[in-house]
Amino acid sequence: MSYISETDLILNADGSAYHINLFPDEVANTVITVGDQDRVAEVSKYFDHIEVKKGKREFVTHTGRIGNKRLTVISTGIGTDNIDIVLNELDALVNINLQTRQIKPELKSLNIIRIGTSGAVQTDIEVDSLLASSAAFGLDPLMHYYEQLLTAHETALLDAFKAALTSNNSINPYFTPAGEKLLTALGGGLPQGITITAPGFYAPQGRQVRAKNTIPELMQIVQDFKFAGERITNLEMETAGIYGLAQSLGHQALSFNIILANRITHQFSKRPLQVMDNYIKQILERIVSSI
Repeated sequence: MSYISETDLILNADGSAYHINLFPDEVANTVITVGDQDRVAEVSKYFDHIEVKKGKREFVTHTGRIGNKRLTVISTGIGTDNIDIVLNELDALVNINLQTRQIKPELKSLNIIRIGTSGAVQTDIEVDSLLASSAAFGLDPLMHYYEQLLTAHETALLDAFKAALTSNNSINPYFTPAGEKLLTALGGGLPQGITITAPGFYAPQGRQVRAKNTIPELMQIVQDFKFAGERITNLEMETAGIYGLAQSLGHQALSFNIILANRITHQFSKRPLQVMDNYIKQILERIVSSI
């Protein structure tokens, strides 16, 4: 196996992963990602015991247990550029011998579960509901830097979405599915659909404030898209990167989206903190009982 150089995989002076500041034994097999570093404690407050509390930059990590189930929750910050850092470093911790800098002969597959907020793009998806992403289109460039393998159906789905986009813009989307095992184990009974992962919050998600939006028709395209019985359900900023990298690295991933806004009906949650807390508890119950 090839040696991974000190500049390809950077470690801190103490041997921990460079950005997330963790050692291999501090990462559980099930990892919950959240965008907001303050949300880490909102998840871990339901742990029976917390054994690790660490933070560096926007990457805050708590590892502990609910009963016999060991869990890690880590904040990623906003966007797929941070997802690139977090998922690669988590994978390195479990699948690379950090002393020899060699890939381990037996690879570990993590369960990576996102808990995040999102805006719906269909009128029938209610504010304050919970949705599981069955797949995602990435409008960001992250997965164009990594090899992907798509099925014939996934390729056709991506081609159909590319065709739906107008020709006067430079969007080059990619497609990536949820981890099938996690979607089956944790997504039952929830509305599901394709998520759009955008590289920004304002114009890249069809918002118009002061800076002129060059793709004013984006929201209509997203809302109207349908292919082989599938549709786009919501917008956010991390899911496609999580799904793409997880698949490339051999991990399972699932994104839970707490719908705080409906972009079509222009409604926003009146009690976002309470809704978030309620779904955190429900998602933890699903994780502990099902995987």
